[in-house]
Amino acid sequence: MAAAAVLPAPVDSKKSWVPIITAPMVSEVGTDDFDPARHLAFKEPQKVYTMKDIGLSEDTGISPVAVSEPFPLFTEEAVMRMRQEVLSPEVLGNCQYSSNLAQCQLRGFANKYAPFVYDVWKHPETLAIISKIAGIDLVTEMDFEIGHINISVKSEAEKQEELQAFSDRAQYEADEGIAGCPWEDDKPIVGWHTDSYPFVCVTMLSDCTTMIGGETALRTGTGEIMKVRGPQMGCAVVLQGRYIEHQALRALGTAERISMVTSFRPRCPTVRDDTVLTTVRPISNLSELYNQFSEYRLEILEERIRQQLKELREANGAGRKVATRKLKAFFAEQEKFLAHMNREMVDDEEVVRGNIDDSHLLKKNATAVAETTKRAKDKSRKRPRRF
Repeated sequence: MAAAAVLPAPVDSKKSWVPIITAPMVSEVGTDDFDPARHLAFKEPQKVYTMKDIGLSEDTGISPVAVSEPFPLFTEEAVMRMRQEVLSPEVLGNCQYSSNLAQCQLRGFANKYAPFVYDVWKHPETLAIISKIAGIDLVTEMDFEIGHINISVKSEAEKQEELQAFSDRAQYEADEGIAGCPWEDDKPIVGWHTDSYPFVCVTMLSDCTTMIGGETALRTGTGEIMKVRGPQMGCAVVLQGRYIEHQALRALGTAERISMVTSFRPRCPTVRDDTVLTTVRPISNLSELYNQFSEYRLEILEERIRQQLKELREANGAGRKVATRKLKAFFAEQEKFLAHMNREMVDDEEVVRGNIDDSHLLKKNATAVAETTKRAKDKSRKRPRRF
C-alpha cells in the first residue's frame, strides 16, 4: 500500500539509552486525572519578545508576539506523569520517527497511549495560559500534534568527553583572547526550520540543572542569530514558529534532553490559518494526519460559510441589495483556502519518509542567511578547532 511509505518502521520498544530520571513507579506518581490546581505551576514569563523586537513586521504572523522567555508551567509531579506516558513501551514501539532534521521523535501518541498528556493540553486553563502569552486565542492544532517529543541522548562517556572538550576549548580561547563559531551550532538537535503550525509551546521534560547550551536559536529579520535560553524541567517557551526560522541547539552536560512540543492554531475561524504540512508529512501516519487536517479545515470553512449565509439572509430580510463585490471576495478567499488544502495533501506515494526538504525555510532571508553563515565560518578559521 502507498501509505506504508510514511508509516513508522518497526522499532524495538526496549530503549537503547537510559533516561537521566528513572521512570517512577505508578504508585509513586499516581494515576489521577489532570488537575490544574495540582499540576500547573504557571508563573508569568519575565520577557515576551514581539515580532518587531526581532526585526520582523508585526503583521508577519497572526499575532505581534514572537517568543517568550522560559516560564514555569508544570509541577514536578506533572512532568513525571508525562514522562511515564511518553517513555512507555507502547509509545516507543509504535510512535517513533526520525528525519534529516531530527534523529528521534515521538508523534501521534497522545490520544492513544497518553491520556494525561492529552488532557493537559486540551484543558481550558492550559489553553488560556498559552493564549495569553501568545497574544491570541488558541486551540491545539490537531490531536496528532499534541505532545510531539524530541529526544537527544548520549552515553555518560560521551557526556564527559564533551564537557572536557568544552572546558579545554574555553581555556584555550581565554588564553588566546579569541572566540570562534559556537560549539552548539555544529550539531543542532533539530536543524534550521520553520514550524508547520502557527504557534508552539516547547516544554522541557529533562533535568537540565547541569546543562550547558541547549538554547533555541532564532533567525531575525536581518539574518542575525538571536538565542533564547532553554527551559528548565517543567518550564516552557511559547514561539510563533510558523513565521520564524529557528533551531534547537546542542546541549552539553546532560545525557538526555527530552522536550515536548505542542502545536496551536487560532480559535477564531475568520483568522487566517497558514498551516502547512511540509515538515510533518515525512514523519507522520498520513492517514491520521490528512484526516485530522481535513476535518478541522473543513470545520473552519463550514463556520465561515455559516456566518456568510447569516449575513446574506439578514441583508435580504432588511431589503438591502446583495453586496456583490464583498460576496465575490469571500468566494475567492475560500477558493484559496481549499486550494491550499489540496496542495498540502500530497499523494501518499510521493511522500518520502524521513526526508524534509528546505521549502519550509524563508527564501526572502537567503542572502542574509548566507552572509551570517560566511561570517561564522570565517571566525572558525581564525584558530584551530578542539572538537
